[in-house]
Amino acid sequence: MDPVTNPYSPGAGSPPPELAGRDKLREQVRIAITRIRRGNSAKSVLMVGLRGVGKTVLLERMRRDAEESGAYTLRIEAPENRSLPALLAPQLRLVLLRLSRVEAAKNLAQRGLRALAGFAKALKVKYSDLEVGLDFEPEPGLADNGNLENDLTALLKEVGLAARNADTAVVLFIDEIQYLDNDQFAALISALHRCAQSKLPLTVVGAGLPQLRGLAGNAKSYAERLFNFPIIEPLAPAEAELAIVKPAGDEDVDYNPEAVAQILSATRG
Repeated sequence: MDPVTNPYSPGAGSPPPELAGRDKLREQVRIAITRIRRGNSAKSVLMVGLRGVGKTVLLERMRRDAEESGAYTLRIEAPENRSLPALLAPQLRLVLLRLSRVEAAKNLAQRGLRALAGFAKALKVKYSDLEVGLDFEPEPGLADNGNLENDLTALLKEVGLAARNADTAVVLFIDEIQYLDNDQFAALISALHRCAQSKLPLTVVGAGLPQLRGLAGNAKSYAERLFNFPIIEPLAPAEAELAIVKPAGDEDVDYNPEAVAQILSATRG
């Protein structure tokens, strides 16, 4: 095969030439986002699986699907040495600035930016890595209590209200979510719960290692009712074969059956 046109280029989080076997889960997420956008309830999604099964690639594909459908998205990875407020604040600012350009949501998005200013000012002492550009002055009493759970709830509710007026949804895509500090994870779960109770179009699609389900339950007992936890496993034989054969076929290259069988055996799906 020509090394220039060779479709295979594996790497950490690199999209494969054929994303096989994940259509059902992509559709599940699409339905959930469409439902909250219409004011119906839907669970957030936290995908769990071992390293190397394709969670990061799938998360990015879902984010692109959501953007193409008209939703507003933010994408963060939760490293071990960063706080949740520091990760969320700059991305929420960008989403609110985009929403402020929609006439029907302008005033609510600007209120959201004032909430973000209060959020950053109140929590900067506790979370020293929190840095975000401020476009408006804080509004006293709005997301500025200095308690992460209360302030994050107030902030995300403002984001959700602006999204509702813009006839869209805001989706937080969070990778490696198992690295979140327990108290910060609990604050996020609580904020999502309040948004769901208010039928606001804001949700999370996350990914993490298998212990994520237990971590969520430990953080908040009602997490099991707030999230779906689909398990990302190795591909079934037919799906794995498609992932191997189709990219080569698109370049007019064929495998013989013995070669495919050997690859499937070596990679275990």
